[in-house]
Amino acid sequence: MKLFQAVKARTGRREMPIVPLQEKIVFPHMVTPLFVYAEGQIKAIDSAMKGDRDIFLVPLKEEKKEPNIDDLHPFGIEAHILQMLKLPEGAVRLLVEGRSRGKVAKIFRSDSMMRGVIEPAAEQTPEDESVAGLVRMIHTSFKEFSDAYKKLPPEVVNSIERVEDPLKLTDMILGNMPIKRDKKLEFLKPGDPLKRIEELAVTLENEIELQNLQNNINSRVKKRMEKTQREYYLNEQLKEINKELGKEEEDPTGAAEFRRKIEEKDLPEEVENRVEKEIVRLSKLQPLSPEAGVLRTYLDWIFDLPWSERSEDNKDIERAEQILDEDHYDMEKPKDRVLDFIAVRQIQEQLKGPILCFVGPPGTGKTSLAKSVARALNRSFVRISLGGVRDEAEIRGHRKTYVGALPGKIIQSIRKAGSANPVFLLDEVDKMSSDYRGDPASALLEVLDPEQNNTFTDHYMEVPYDLSSVLFITTANSAHNIPYALRDRMETIEIPGYTEFEKLEIARRYLIPKQLEENGLGQADIKFQKPALLGVIRNYTMESGVRNLERNIANITRKLARKAIKAEGPEGFSAVVTESSLKKYLGPVQYQEDLLYREQRPGIAYGMAWTELGGTLLPVEATLLEGKGNVTLTGSLGDIMKESADIALSFLRTNARRFGIQSVFENKRDIHIHVPEGAIPKDGPSAGITITSAVLSAALGVPVKADYAMTGEITLTGRLLAVGGIKEKVLAAHRMGRTHILMPEMNKKDRDKIPQEVITSISCVFAGSAEEALHHLFPDELFRR
Repeated sequence: MKLFQAVKARTGRREMPIVPLQEKIVFPHMVTPLFVYAEGQIKAIDSAMKGDRDIFLVPLKEEKKEPNIDDLHPFGIEAHILQMLKLPEGAVRLLVEGRSRGKVAKIFRSDSMMRGVIEPAAEQTPEDESVAGLVRMIHTSFKEFSDAYKKLPPEVVNSIERVEDPLKLTDMILGNMPIKRDKKLEFLKPGDPLKRIEELAVTLENEIELQNLQNNINSRVKKRMEKTQREYYLNEQLKEINKELGKEEEDPTGAAEFRRKIEEKDLPEEVENRVEKEIVRLSKLQPLSPEAGVLRTYLDWIFDLPWSERSEDNKDIERAEQILDEDHYDMEKPKDRVLDFIAVRQIQEQLKGPILCFVGPPGTGKTSLAKSVARALNRSFVRISLGGVRDEAEIRGHRKTYVGALPGKIIQSIRKAGSANPVFLLDEVDKMSSDYRGDPASALLEVLDPEQNNTFTDHYMEVPYDLSSVLFITTANSAHNIPYALRDRMETIEIPGYTEFEKLEIARRYLIPKQLEENGLGQADIKFQKPALLGVIRNYTMESGVRNLERNIANITRKLARKAIKAEGPEGFSAVVTESSLKKYLGPVQYQEDLLYREQRPGIAYGMAWTELGGTLLPVEATLLEGKGNVTLTGSLGDIMKESADIALSFLRTNARRFGIQSVFENKRDIHIHVPEGAIPKDGPSAGITITSAVLSAALGVPVKADYAMTGEITLTGRLLAVGGIKEKVLAAHRMGRTHILMPEMNKKDRDKIPQEVITSISCVFAGSAEEALHHLFPDELFRR
C-alpha cells in the first residue's frame, strides 16, 4: 500500500495575535476574505502585518460585536494574511489562507487587543490501510454531491478532484460544503485525522441524500406549476369551443352564484342595478385575475349587508323601563328620552332614529347605558371607538381600486350587527383628531345628520346605504372638544358625576353583587357595612364616576376569596367588611384634603373648578410683599385665568378706598398669587371671584369665612357672571366638606340640577355683584369701617 507523506506542521508553542471569527469557519488550505470592524481586532491585524503576517483565527461560541476571552473556543486555525485593504469608516478587508489547526494554551489582552500562546496540532497522514479506500470513496461521493448541489464553482470542483492527500482533501471539501456551523466546528477541532476522514465520508452521504430529496421536491413543485398553467390554457380553449358550439359553460368566476343571490336578497333598485353591472363585468374576466378577486370581494360585501333585515322593536314601555332600572341607578333624563322614543315609535312607525350624545366624566356609565338602551329596545348593539382616529377612511372606507381596500367602520359594524336598525355607539367622539389624511369629524357629519344619513355612501361600496333607522349614541367627556357642526347634529344629554348617596346605592345594587359573582363568591355570605362603603368612597376614591370604587370593591372581594379558599371554601363562607378593616384590605388612606388648610388663614380662598374628570376644589393663595408694585402669577395658569387675575386686581384697585386697602397700592407692594399643584394646567374665567377674595383677604389680614367655596366670573365694573359645570362643582365642594357655596345670581337656575340630598346639607348663597359676594365672604364689621 502506498503511504502518504506526513503533513508538515510547526512544532513548539508561539505567541500570536488572535482574531475572533463571527460566523465563518476557516479550514487549512482555504483562501477566503474576512471583514473586521472591531477596533481591538484591527489592532491585532496591524500587529501581525508588522511581523510575519500570521494570525490565529478563533471561532466564537456565539455571535458578539465585542467578544470577551470567555466567548472564544479553545481551538482555532493559524492563518497567513495574503492581503489587507482598509475600507471607509475604519473597517478592514482581509484575504487569508488557512495553514494548520491549533489549540489555545493561554489568552491575554495587550494594548486592547487579544494575543495568545498557541500550541500547533501536529497532525500526520494516517498510515491505516483503509485510508486509500476512504479517499476513493470521498472522491466519488463529492462528485455525486457537486452534481446534485450545482452551486459549487467548476474550478473549485476540478481543484478538489485533483487532490490525493487525505488531510488536504478533507479540509478543502469541508471549506466548500454548505453544512451547519456546529458541524464545521466539530471538524475544526484538533484530533484524530482518521476519525475526521471517516466522519467526512458519512457526512457526504447524508448531504447527498438531503440534496436529492430537495431536488425531488423542487421538481414536483415545478411540474405542479406547469400543470396549473396547462390546465388554464386548456380551460380557455374549452371555453372558446363551447361558445362556438353554443353550449352553456360552467362559470368559474362565480357570476351565476351572485345572480342567484340577487333573487334571494331584497336589494334597493339602485343597488341591484349596480350589482347587475358588476356581475356582467365579473363574468367577462379571467377567474384567476386580480380584478376578478376584487369584484368578488366587493359583491360579497354587498350581499352580506342587512339591506332589509330589521329587528322588531320592544314596544312594552314598562318592560323597557324595568330593564333600564335593572342596569343603572338614577339617570332619569337619558332613560326618559329612550322611553319617549319607544312611545312615539308605537304611534309613528317611520320615526327616524334619534342621535344622542351622552356627555359626562369617566366612569359614570355612558357606555354601559348605551348597551342597556339596546337591550331595552330589543336591538342588536355595535360599538366603535373613535379615540385617536385621525383618518377619514376609518369612517368612509377606501376606494376599492386600492390594494387591500375595505369599507369604513360604519359599514363594517352594520354588517356585524346583522340588522339595519341596531343601536350604534360611537365612543369617545371628543377624542378624534385630524391630519393630512382628512378629518374624521367632518366625515361623521353625514352619518349623524337625520336629513342625510338615509343615503350614506361609503367610498368602498359606492352605493347609498340607509342609516336613518339606526339609533346612534355618542359619548364624550367634554362637549367643548366636539366640533360645533357635529355637536349641533346631536341631542346632548349630560350625565354628571354621582353624589356619595348615589355611589352608595350603586355599590349596593350593582357593583358588590357583580364583583362577588365574578370572583366566585356568589354563594358566600358577604356583607359590606354602610360606614365601610362610605370609607371607601371618601378615603380611597376621588372621582365623579364609580370606576375606582368598583376597582376597590373588586380588590376587597379578591382578598375575601383568598380567605374563603383557606377556610372551607366559598359555600358557607361569611364575612363582614367594616370600616376598621379597610386598611387591612386596601392599605393606608389614599385621599385626604391635603390642599385644604385645617384652619382659616388670611390670603386663602377656595374656588370650585370643572374638569373632564368632574368637579374639584381649587385653593387660591395670595400674599403681599415689599417691592415695586409687581404682580406675580404662578401655578401653571392659562391665559384666561391670568386675565381673570388682572381684572380682579383692577377691580380691587378701583375700589381700594371702599375696602380700606388703598395703602397696598399707594405703597406699591408686590402681590403674588399662586394656585397649588403647579404641574397641572389650569384655565377659565370662573376663578375671578376666588382670586378677588384671596387678594382682599391678604390685604386686610382677615381670613375668608370658614367652610365657603365659590365660583363666578367678575368684570371690571364688579358684575358677577354665570359659569358652567355647577352641579359637578357643588358635588366636589360637598365631597370636601364645604357647607356654604357662593355662586352668581345668574346660576340660580342650576340649583334644581343639584341632588336633593346635597342641597339639604349645604347652604347656597347667590350674589349679583362682586361687592355683594365679598359681603357674604367677610365679616360684616369690615364693611362698616
